[in-house]
Amino acid sequence: MSHAQPHAAPPKPTGQTVLVLVLGLAAMVVSMMQTLVVPILSIIQKDLDATTAGVSWVTTATLLSAAVFTPLLGRFGDQHGKKPTLIGVLLVMIAGSVLAATTTSLTWLIVGRIMQGAATAIFPLALSVLREEIRPAKLHGAMALVSGTLAFGSGLALVGAGLLTQGSDPDYHRVFWLAVVLAVVALVGVVLAVPASRAKTGGRTDWLGAGTLALLLVLLLLPISQGHEWGWTSGRTLGSFAGAVVMAGVWVLTELRVKEPMVDMKMFAHRPVLFTNLAGLLLGFAMFAQFIGVSYLVQMPEDVAGYGFGASVLGASVVYLLPTTIVSLLAAQFGGILVRRIGARVTLAAGAAFGVVGFAWLTLAHDTSASVIGAGMVIGLAISFGYASMPALIVASVPAHQTGIANGINSISRSVGSAVASAMITSLLASKTIALPAGMPALPRESQFTLSFAIAGGAFVLVVAVAFLGLRPHHAPRTPSLPAPAPAPERVGAP
Repeated sequence: MSHAQPHAAPPKPTGQTVLVLVLGLAAMVVSMMQTLVVPILSIIQKDLDATTAGVSWVTTATLLSAAVFTPLLGRFGDQHGKKPTLIGVLLVMIAGSVLAATTTSLTWLIVGRIMQGAATAIFPLALSVLREEIRPAKLHGAMALVSGTLAFGSGLALVGAGLLTQGSDPDYHRVFWLAVVLAVVALVGVVLAVPASRAKTGGRTDWLGAGTLALLLVLLLLPISQGHEWGWTSGRTLGSFAGAVVMAGVWVLTELRVKEPMVDMKMFAHRPVLFTNLAGLLLGFAMFAQFIGVSYLVQMPEDVAGYGFGASVLGASVVYLLPTTIVSLLAAQFGGILVRRIGARVTLAAGAAFGVVGFAWLTLAHDTSASVIGAGMVIGLAISFGYASMPALIVASVPAHQTGIANGINSISRSVGSAVASAMITSLLASKTIALPAGMPALPRESQFTLSFAIAGGAFVLVVAVAFLGLRPHHAPRTPSLPAPAPAPERVGAP
């Protein structure tokens, strides 16, 4: 049963601006949790005397946690209010960050990372708040700006982690204290700037659907992220993939039979939503392929490998990757303007076209720093336009009370794409190595980087196809001004 909640008048323009900035900060914190530990994994492994397989769970645990909690909390926010859900998620994330910043146990560090992973739900919740509170004429620009902070947060996390662990005796705990500080600032902002939800659908939580979806995602993402360690043809890997297929069927049957399902299968299979999620998976793949590929490439010692620039971890982050994230942030508002002017479908296609150009450049010419940085900036523009268009496509395709869960599923699709990119690029780079004297670590051949960048460019080609063929004009959602959700109870809960 749906229930409308009385609410004060919409915030004034100044209040809307503050709201967008606060939600942008919260979204930035989300993306930081994904990449914060990447530069410090070797430090953690050394300090905690952990194995390579053991320390890999510091990243895998967050990925799995995000996959499990994002749809559940997105739906919970739709049902019971976005603000209290946002506050609860931030509190959990702060507690996890404090635990990670104070522990010297790998087990408890992984627990802290699981708690940090819940923060991924902040992004779809933020988009739901924007849909309720922002004037229709400004909605797409606001969503684009908040979406753009995701890429910026990833770059900021890399730079911050690199700076905080410089010196002869690096301490990885400082990196997690940075997460604590930013999360506390975001929490204060949410408490002060985010109004109570205008509408709550109410209803019971579909715990069975949430559980089966969680198990499906764990069985899918676990072998993708651990397959390189386990072996791609090992029993664990193949068994997990087989289990994921079985659980996919169980989840669909569960959601079709439950009276109040967590995910409406009609919404999930709705053509614009389905193809937007496919675009999200491809975009997540391409973005992470650029991040991993460039990061490894520029750190290759040219005097040994015959290519690369011998950059440090900090140098790779600041010099080669940060320009990409800055362009993504600056282009976010422009992406919102394009969505209003030419539509989300065309903006998605235009962004993907930039991605094709950027990766073609990177594939053919990655022998100079200027070329790698320039290509990365073009890719950053592509990522920004993709992030700007996908929330607009989702929001224009689903009723207001399904905004949180729909954007949550789209967030998961990007996470799956990123996980696939991480596994594929890592495997590609390890598959063909340069013959070096005994005792020296294996280095990938340059051809493996070229192939990786070409595959990522192919992902953007598929995004162009999705935009023009999967989201054809008579199927694609329109992106003009959206009406504010009606306050009547029967309208708020309408399917």
